[in-house]
Amino acid sequence: MERTTRRITRLLPSVFMLWLLILLGSCSADTDKQRDSLVFRYNEHSNIPTLDPAFARNPQIIWPTNQLFNGLIQLDDSLKVQPDIAKSWKFVDSTCTFYFTLRDDVYFHKSEVFGEQGTRKVTAYDFEYSFARLTDPGVASPGSWVMNNVETYKAENDSVFKILLQRPFPPFLGMLGMRYFSVVPQEAVEYYGSEFRRNPVGTGPFQFKLWEENVKLVLRKNPLYFEIDENGEQLPYLEAIAITFLPDKQSEFLQFAQEKIDFVSGLDNSYKDEIITTTGELQEEYKDRVKLITAPYLNTEYLGFFMGADTPEIKSKLLRQAVNYGFDREKMVTFLRNGMGIPANNGFIPKGLPGFNEIEGYTYNPNKARELIEQYKTETGDTDLEIIIGTNSQYLDICEYIQRELEKLGVSVTVDVMPPSTLRQMKSSGELDIFRASWIADYPDAENYLSLFYSENFTPNGPNYTHYKNEAFDSLYVRALNISNIEERKLLYTQMDSIIISDAPVVPLYYDMAIRFVNKKVSGLGINPQNFLVLKRVRKAE
Repeated sequence: MERTTRRITRLLPSVFMLWLLILLGSCSADTDKQRDSLVFRYNEHSNIPTLDPAFARNPQIIWPTNQLFNGLIQLDDSLKVQPDIAKSWKFVDSTCTFYFTLRDDVYFHKSEVFGEQGTRKVTAYDFEYSFARLTDPGVASPGSWVMNNVETYKAENDSVFKILLQRPFPPFLGMLGMRYFSVVPQEAVEYYGSEFRRNPVGTGPFQFKLWEENVKLVLRKNPLYFEIDENGEQLPYLEAIAITFLPDKQSEFLQFAQEKIDFVSGLDNSYKDEIITTTGELQEEYKDRVKLITAPYLNTEYLGFFMGADTPEIKSKLLRQAVNYGFDREKMVTFLRNGMGIPANNGFIPKGLPGFNEIEGYTYNPNKARELIEQYKTETGDTDLEIIIGTNSQYLDICEYIQRELEKLGVSVTVDVMPPSTLRQMKSSGELDIFRASWIADYPDAENYLSLFYSENFTPNGPNYTHYKNEAFDSLYVRALNISNIEERKLLYTQMDSIIISDAPVVPLYYDMAIRFVNKKVSGLGINPQNFLVLKRVRKAE
């Protein structure tokens, strides 16, 4: 009995140590889980060249700068204007003047540039400085065009900022939600110089922590952030955002499937059939751990005809209309996009904006297309019909589908595949008779889409890549800019869209959808028609 007792006594320290290691391991695992639940992770496959909001021209820059900066106003998920740093505003119609009254509890992120105090309060003079940067030749912001309608801007005092427009421009208030209009501190810009791009100092819910370019970007919670939720809790809920830079969508999706990142945006051919069915439903194996969130996206995918071309087929409205009637958009979206898109059977204005669904566009009608082709042949004597479509590899399947359908109607089609940069350059310089393109809204107003057809906007002076010109359209466009009431303006938008559909300088393909595959541990991640990423209200379960 005594020998057994001694043996047990000798074993006790080992048993205790084993129990302690198990306990510590469990605590460590619990701590890791808790830590992970406070970090939102996503991948940016396109790289991030800068974190300066004056250069926020595309989603890969807009997404992180959305977390770092604020402006006068913000847009909610319904694209309605909401207060941000400006708590209120008024507009004087007679003088086209805005007066913005600012909050008095907004502070810049803590930074060495502010000296011993570490931070300071935002004033109207900071907005005056930030607006001036947008048109400073030394900065060379690609967003300088947003100031085209601004005559003057001035800080009346610390809390009132005044903007005088050159002429009426109803979409301007919504434009102020663009990241270009973010407020930045002069001290930080002058201290860091060109390196402000990687040392951003803003006011947003998250602040800059670490950036190893092309590897990882980390943002941390801003303890001074001014917004609170409906329960009085300070935003944001998360402690950090971690962004990786895997360069291809297939690797990104694999990381998501392994739960190493929290969401994936968009539908890429490399994984679309893996995660969703041909009817746009989640595949069975993902339903228990993934949420599919969709919304209309302010993006119209289209083919554009360069109206300045000498090619007879391009100059002929009959042929342009025939192309519009010559393929089935419903089938194209179903089989090539797994149902993720809205067939563009209406006008050029996409779903989600006033004016959509007000007119009847082109639907699949091969008999009508043949009639138009025969009429063209009779009138011109041209029987050898041939067109060339310029595209990049991402949209090759769509262009090849259109190619096959048009060749059934007797139109020979060549698809010319080129790098995206080459496509952009040739499209801008008018070197392509037909080009595949998309237009993503810069701001939530149909004017943004109709500006592509205003003759004063011929490239390189504006976004009219087709060089389309119609006097009736131009007259309606100018009239619409002088009408502040959206319902009245919508009537003119509808008339303009009808003219575009009739003249057919473009072939609307589909209205895109914003698509997010989100881990079910994540809550509070909304979606909006501009596909902005807003993380201040996101939570993660352990």
